[in-house]
Amino acid sequence: MSYAEEYARSIATPDAFWQEKAEALPWFKAPRTILSKDDNGIHRWFSDGEMNTSYMALDHHIKAGRGEQKAIIFDSPVTGTKTTYTYLALRDEVALFAGVLQQQGVVKGDRVVIYMPMIPQAIIAMLAVARLGAIHSVVFGGFASHELAVRIEDAQPKVIVTASCGIEVAKTIAYKPLVEEAISLSSFKPEACIVYQREQLHATLGDTDVDWDEAMAVAEPVACTAVLATDPLYILYTSGTTGKPKGVVRDNGGHAVALKYSMSAVYDMKPSDVFWAASDVGWVVGHSYIVYGPLLQGCTTVVYEGKPVRTPDAGAFWRMVEEYKIKTLFAAPTAFRAIRKEDPDANLIEQYDISSLNTIFMAGERLDPPTYLWTVEKTGKPVVDHWWQTETGWAICANLTGIESRPTKPGSSTLPVPGFNVQVLDPMGNTLPPGEQGAIAIKLPMPPGCLPTIWGDFDRFTQSYLKAYPNYYTSGDGGFKDEEGYVFIMGRTDDVINVAGHRLSTGEMEEVVAAHPMVAECSVIGVHDSLKGQIPVGLVLLKDGAQISEEELQKALIGMVRKEIGPIACFQRAVIVPRLPKTRSGKILRKLLRQIADNHEVAVPSTIDDPASVPEIQSIMKQQGLVKSDR
Repeated sequence: MSYAEEYARSIATPDAFWQEKAEALPWFKAPRTILSKDDNGIHRWFSDGEMNTSYMALDHHIKAGRGEQKAIIFDSPVTGTKTTYTYLALRDEVALFAGVLQQQGVVKGDRVVIYMPMIPQAIIAMLAVARLGAIHSVVFGGFASHELAVRIEDAQPKVIVTASCGIEVAKTIAYKPLVEEAISLSSFKPEACIVYQREQLHATLGDTDVDWDEAMAVAEPVACTAVLATDPLYILYTSGTTGKPKGVVRDNGGHAVALKYSMSAVYDMKPSDVFWAASDVGWVVGHSYIVYGPLLQGCTTVVYEGKPVRTPDAGAFWRMVEEYKIKTLFAAPTAFRAIRKEDPDANLIEQYDISSLNTIFMAGERLDPPTYLWTVEKTGKPVVDHWWQTETGWAICANLTGIESRPTKPGSSTLPVPGFNVQVLDPMGNTLPPGEQGAIAIKLPMPPGCLPTIWGDFDRFTQSYLKAYPNYYTSGDGGFKDEEGYVFIMGRTDDVINVAGHRLSTGEMEEVVAAHPMVAECSVIGVHDSLKGQIPVGLVLLKDGAQISEEELQKALIGMVRKEIGPIACFQRAVIVPRLPKTRSGKILRKLLRQIADNHEVAVPSTIDDPASVPEIQSIMKQQGLVKSDR
């Protein structure tokens, strides 16, 4: 079947299309109601189906005779550790850890926060939570205590699972003190904290702490709990335009159907193929394509601890491909920009046999044409730029290598994936013709796997995604389609920036910067960076009489952002300005500041209170090298 036929069928008859895809999975009770609406009027998939995601990802494959096949390959250059887990061994570890969680009182519907480095125990914990029908919320191990506390406060977990430490290149980070501080900052207190002790650093345990190994030694394995397809599998927090992150909810049934379909249709993966998503389990890519997608498809997934493109190991990607016969590699464009910077002539690629590699996928940020063309030329492999979001859980647009590969166009994420009715709209909600830029929106119903709500805040869900255009999901991204229907994503339309493939809220950073005693007002914007895509920069207006140098202020603000948000924010620059452009009602014109940074032609709005502030800010930003120069 061609792409056009597959896509048309998914839009014309979504019920029949997704019922067929659901039949590829082992349900406890196959769904009869394929598409319906819940009490909030939101479309839901497979509402009467009963299943368990952990069963589908592990037990099912063992029953099918693939128990001795590798499920996980773990490679940690930062500790010099390599190990593998078969499907049988992984299932046994997961069943035992589910017993540990059960001993701590975790039952169906409870939340468990997982704050772990990139080690197999993180995946074991996720699958064990799913096995019990509970809900996991994985928090990226690089986040500071404040960020972890916000998530504990919102998710209200019965238990936290963590490790004694994480390792960043050559630096060991003690996790337990960060967790303890986060619990102290949160008004909600979990009942227990399970700690996996790593040999690089042992944590001191308190009265409510549980040693992972000791608990596993006396635990009994637990069978899978049946859940409804619409029961939540996990909560994953993503940056919003305000300081408070949004808890994206993912259900069990639609998630499993979408990911299994995508592994075949998008990535052309078959059981026993080796898949490497070079990400972290703390992000949506890690959830979907380190853990659930590959295991649902019966593939071997790679878990890598470290930064594969940090010098002096710019050849890590190619070493991994050769060593583990990786078929598909998935990473953010930032990784390939870093490789290109360190090895522009691709000498390292020639040192390895990468013949097993079929396709390279990139996502998480816009893939700039120079990086795309360099990667294609130097590797000799097809490169697929695909676009998706934490909210959707899988690709909205892609080149469907498992159905029909279409010609690529640099700068485009190719065509909408079956199930996603992608439209480009003007401010009035009218569909724009080819070539005209507007808001990228998806006509309802969304396909399986997409969020049905924000955890504990349905009103925020509707305000954030459904209010702007009736009967559409608003992506927050802008772009256009060409005459052939190819989609070009040009950037965010809100105050979320993309730093090395990680979505970060400038509003959250502004709250931290504004807390400095000498700062009167501020705006944090994303500026172009040749390596990371975007980096945050603070434009700061000081209080009258404040005596502080720009260098001293910048050092203080960097420390504050690092403490409150973490090094993941990459906040390294603050500039003192004499004024900020505002509307007559006193709102800072952040959109105008973003346009200046992107080197767009800027018209001074008639509603501005101080027209002279615009050319002044333009001049300062150009002097500081904060304006994109490649236009």
